[in-house]
Amino acid sequence: MYTVFEIASLLDISRIAVYKKIKQGKIKAEKIGRRIFVSKKEVENLNIGGLSDKKKQKIDKVVNKAMEEFGETFKLLGKE
Repeated sequence: MYTVFEIASLLDISRIAVYKKIKQGKIKAEKIGRRIFVSKKEVENLNIGGLSDKKKQKIDKVVNKAMEEFGETFKLLGKE
């Protein structure tokens, strides 16, 4: 079980945004006492372990720029 705070950290969004997603039904959660928890199975369904398309594009852009500028250096370092 994960807390709202942990889900917010995993998704890189605010706790308020997590509460809104729970209220909208986008994230299934259960209330135990005064706290709200999200099951491990639900977290797996959220695809948290993966990267969003936006983040993938940013990473690709940085890698491509590094390869353009330092490609030969990387190749030389790889041979050592």
